[in-house]
Amino acid sequence: MSAVRDALDRLKPRASVRLQLGLAAGLWTVVGSALLVAGARWTLRGAGLRLGSALLALGVIVGLLKGRFVLDRSARRIAGRIAERGDGRCVGGFLSWRTWLLVAAMAAGGRLLRGGILPLEAVGTLYVAVGTGLIFSSRIAWSRR
Repeated sequence: MSAVRDALDRLKPRASVRLQLGLAAGLWTVVGSALLVAGARWTLRGAGLRLGSALLALGVIVGLLKGRFVLDRSARRIAGRIAERGDGRCVGGFLSWRTWLLVAAMAAGGRLLRGGILPLEAVGTLYVAVGTGLIFSSRIAWSRR
């Protein structure tokens, strides 16, 4: 069994700490941007320009607060984990298994929300908040690169 494990270990794509931090920061930035753009479109489409603009502003403010008080802590933990693991570790391991499962659960939850449980403008505002928070907190991993 150890021969199989050794062979698999040799095949793992390895990455430096710098690359892993870039992947984490990039993931948060890209996902946050996609959520922000989709959320803004849905908010404006569902609520119209006047109310939609107010909801967008609310989403951005909530997102910044979520980033500062919730996601910054997660970003620091992830960046610390990457630094602690060191260079030459598996490239996909920049997030722990638990964090990858949380990402999958959040994606599934987002899919359920888009299924019509809430009005379009409410889902959009929530997406704007989450997207803003992710983009804001990605600065932690970007700065540690």
